[in-house]
Amino acid sequence: MARQLALVTGASAGIGAAFARTLAAQGCDLALTARRGERLEALAAELRARHGIDVLTLVADLADPAAPAALEAALTADGRAVDILINNAGYGLPGTFGGNAWGDHAATLQVMLSAPCELAHRLLPGMLRRGYGRIVNVASVAGLTPGGVGLYGPVKRYLIGFSQSLHMECVGTGVQVSALCPGLTWSEFHDVNGMRDQLDTATPAWLWMDAETVVAAGLAAVEANRPVCVPGPVNKTLALLAWLLPDTWVMALTAAQGWRFRKP
Repeated sequence: MARQLALVTGASAGIGAAFARTLAAQGCDLALTARRGERLEALAAELRARHGIDVLTLVADLADPAAPAALEAALTADGRAVDILINNAGYGLPGTFGGNAWGDHAATLQVMLSAPCELAHRLLPGMLRRGYGRIVNVASVAGLTPGGVGLYGPVKRYLIGFSQSLHMECVGTGVQVSALCPGLTWSEFHDVNGMRDQLDTATPAWLWMDAETVVAAGLAAVEANRPVCVPGPVNKTLALLAWLLPDTWVMALTAAQGWRFRKP
């Protein structure tokens, strides 16, 4: 029996690498994509040696609108079908919406909004034909609250809504869709956007989760066919408060904290 094939975007580090390691341990073959080829090859070599699986590395920048089609072409060239899609690639821009160039915002929208939707659209028909598929869209607990800084929260809110919509569309088909909404997670995410020092100063250690725990919760949720997963008791509490409190209160609290994370 052929092993399942999982495509993981943003797989070179952090939550994406944790997804790759967890799925490999479960016996899945992998297609890993990110911009950093050396990181991908090192991870692929590790997983092949440890688990005896096939790992395809695809260096791609999802900010390029042509990337999703190119990934699909590369994946189907040898006749393999993607059974599991992990839309993980993403990043946050430091500072405010007005403080960043539009080109940077456009790239953010392409990577975190357009590319996940297009990859799901391209791979979904095959999943439906086979009567099996799993799609995890990595969103954020920030997407469960109004406001936020820049485009990050609004984009993640869209990704949650998209996941819920696709989840309902696929009921009874064997394809299961879930939005994973982590909070602060130990990874390179905040090193890349230059926010590590500010966050270390502003946030206590108990707010943070490790990537492996986040991934385990996300995979359990999609297997249970839950449309939204908020991992960890702290994040669940924050999500509940955001739901219970009036939007104006949450927006005021967010605005009061937002100054900490702006560019000088």
